Amino acid sequence: MSDDVGVRLKALRTLRGISQRELAKRCGVTHSSLSLIEQGRVSPSVSSLKKILDVIPISIGDFFTMDLENRDQVFYRADELAVSSTGDVLYTLIGANRERRALSFMIETYPPGADTGREMIAHRGEEAGLVLEGEIEITVGGATRVLSAGEAYYFDTNTPHRFRNLASTSCRMVSCCTPAHQF
Repeated sequence: MSDDVGVRLKALRTLRGISQRELAKRCGVTHSSLSLIEQGRVSPSVSSLKKILDVIPISIGDFFTMDLENRDQVFYRADELAVSSTGDVLYTLIGANRERRALSFMIETYPPGADTGREMIAHRGEEAGLVLEGEIEITVGGATRVLSAGEAYYFDTNTPHRFRNLASTSCRMVSCCTPAHQF
């Protein structure tokens, strides 16, 4: 366990940009003791560990459950983004390759006349979006509104909804919905 504590403590301290000497000074532990803990040569008592973590600050529970090695891809070049379409609507999905993805974060492109279909759609979750350029008509339940660049929406997707571009120019928007949809 002391190896794990030391590795975690060093990684966290480094992530927070705190030197070993500075952390030791702030929490009242000797520099040599902190060094031995990080090397896995000494296992700190729970109270000593709490004293160190309070300075960072992070709870003991979060300290032991934090993911030190993010195995998922973090950054994406434009050519690595998944692109799919439904009818004329083009969806560019960010993070499609993440196995445990909890949301769908997309750029949606609606050419003139494009819509999500004649039938209103509904599914479990929430959706939010921001119009980047153009206009989009959004119907949620009995309410319909045309949104322009800079305007946004947020709704419960259990409510039947539909998106349509009635304008003569394309509409691009960024959106996010839960749960994640597989494309």
